[in-house]
Amino acid sequence: MQAQKRNSYQYILDRIGNTPLIELKSIVQDDCSRILVKVESENPTGSMKDRMALAMIEAAERDGRLKPGGHVVEYTAGSTGVSLALVCAAKGYSLSIVTSDAFSIEKRNHMAVFGADLTIVRSAGGAMDADLTHRMIEAARVITERKRAFWTDQLNNEDQIAAYHRMGDEIWNQTAGRVGAGFVVPLWKADAIDEIATVSTEEAMDVARRLVRTEALFAGTSTGANVTAAIELGRRLGPDATIVTVMCDSGVKYLSTALYRDGLKAAREWSGSA
Repeated sequence: MQAQKRNSYQYILDRIGNTPLIELKSIVQDDCSRILVKVESENPTGSMKDRMALAMIEAAERDGRLKPGGHVVEYTAGSTGVSLALVCAAKGYSLSIVTSDAFSIEKRNHMAVFGADLTIVRSAGGAMDADLTHRMIEAARVITERKRAFWTDQLNNEDQIAAYHRMGDEIWNQTAGRVGAGFVVPLWKADAIDEIATVSTEEAMDVARRLVRTEALFAGTSTGANVTAAIELGRRLGPDATIVTVMCDSGVKYLSTALYRDGLKAAREWSGSA
């Protein structure tokens, strides 16, 4: 029997992007549009943030802000930090991450195993608020100055936009141009938005749990929010339309959080009988 031909990659960073589109079946009603999910958990760290991390690092390499053997700094809730840790490990850069106990232990451990140096800024009772963000930013600034490092500064860095344009091109090609027009906005620009869909955290978490149990798509809360909004839009547009939304990352990073923690079933110890 002839062996099946497989894709091969010379470099782990070549595996970033070109993720599949999966059509939702069980969670979508008959009166809804066709909904396709861009499965970004297929990126090396299981997150769409791999795209923007690579784009920011390569842009800095091209213009000389980041030189061979250089040091990179970022503050992050986790996913961007994990992606930067992957890219920096592959390219030989050292990395300092400012994060917090407000974010999942899985994300912090994931960054650490790639070799990132973590600075933990303590939160007020595990809550993310403006004060915590400001303290994380200040810590990143101090580390950047001390180490004379390159700060990716993800919330203000427009180098990442090219990565999302590439993802948009992939979606357009994968649907043969049959998706509804929209905007990719990694940096907030109010004039680029047609509509804002409000989804509660509870709704988003409920849909995320339904996705894993009915579609076998294991994702985080942001994906649950995306699918909730896509289904609502699909009901308005009807079954002749095609909608694409994004599965931002894998649910593995959230097993210790409220999203999945309370739903985990306790294991039974084998007693020798059924």
